[in-house]
Amino acid sequence: MNVYFDNAATTMVREEAVDAMVNAMRDDYGNPSSLHGFGRRASLMLETARAKVANALCTKPDNIFFTSGGTEANNWAVRNTLRSLSHKGKHIITSSIEHSAVSEPIKALENTGWEVTYLSPDSSGRINLQNFSDALRQDTVFASIMLVNNEVGAVNPIYEFSQELRRRALSTVLHTDAVQGLCKIPMSVKELGADLVAVSAHKLHGPKGAGALFINDKVKIDSLFIGGKQEKGNRGGTEPLPGAVGFGVAAELGVNELSTTSAAVRSLREYTSKLIKENLPDAVFIGEGDSPFLLCVSLPGYKSEVLMNYLDSVGVCVSNGSACKKGARSRTLEAMRLRNDVIDGALRISFSRYSTREEAEYFLMKLKSAADGIVKAL
Repeated sequence: MNVYFDNAATTMVREEAVDAMVNAMRDDYGNPSSLHGFGRRASLMLETARAKVANALCTKPDNIFFTSGGTEANNWAVRNTLRSLSHKGKHIITSSIEHSAVSEPIKALENTGWEVTYLSPDSSGRINLQNFSDALRQDTVFASIMLVNNEVGAVNPIYEFSQELRRRALSTVLHTDAVQGLCKIPMSVKELGADLVAVSAHKLHGPKGAGALFINDKVKIDSLFIGGKQEKGNRGGTEPLPGAVGFGVAAELGVNELSTTSAAVRSLREYTSKLIKENLPDAVFIGEGDSPFLLCVSLPGYKSEVLMNYLDSVGVCVSNGSACKKGARSRTLEAMRLRNDVIDGALRISFSRYSTREEAEYFLMKLKSAADGIVKAL
């Protein structure tokens, strides 16, 4: 049996999205910028996809700009917005647990003279509103806090951050990486109150290589690529039509199914937790389960890499954190000030709408075998 419990890294592309993408590649394959019939049909498909992604975020299609994924969307939001804000101030607020698509661009800016305040999470993995408020200054021109932590599933109070900015009458641009949130928790750009929202298709059963950035009308952001008038001149180059179409279909279906999928996944998460508690009583659960799609658990005294290698050998896919850190120690768990043995034994289990109880039972059986085997080997 094969069990794929690494859906926070990427998800299976759903058949409806595959079919739409194949059509965009094989049949309606025109360039959306061309003026003939093929081009007009391609343009209509592109704008239909844009409208579907916009609807998933409860915003206008004019505010949605397609990218190659969450990393590009986050890089664009951070680097190109700050380029146009430097004359207003040079202070940035972010967290110490952002995805590298946000943290690395900010570190690069810090090296050029920007001042950065890094906020640490509490024991649940969330960024505290009071800490955010305390860090704000008159010259804080940009703040970036992720919506859903990609390792422990903590959901940050982005709307409360936005309200604090309004209460203090600050013009700070608020950005959030919502890659783990879209079609997984109820959200809209209005409810978030953020000026820039980055999302990605492959976390919600769409294709890799497709993402989007919501840009509030009031935000001035430099173009990402020049050399063409695509995406209102913000991202020159022929639009990735198949990816955008697949993203649109996945987003449309994901939003329509959100309540039923979330309920099913939450039930599965609780069932998996129950199995672990009953069979591995020394396991430590990390975080409070804000997102039903993520479960972070540790077996103190074990090495997550050893557990993962065994599980992989018997057809079970899990991770020990973000796929982008490629085996490095988790910054999130370190920032939460967990014990070293808890960090070293941590596993991230992430579910999707296609995950089943039978898979959870098989996973638990093999995890227990791995733990027993390691003990015997010692």
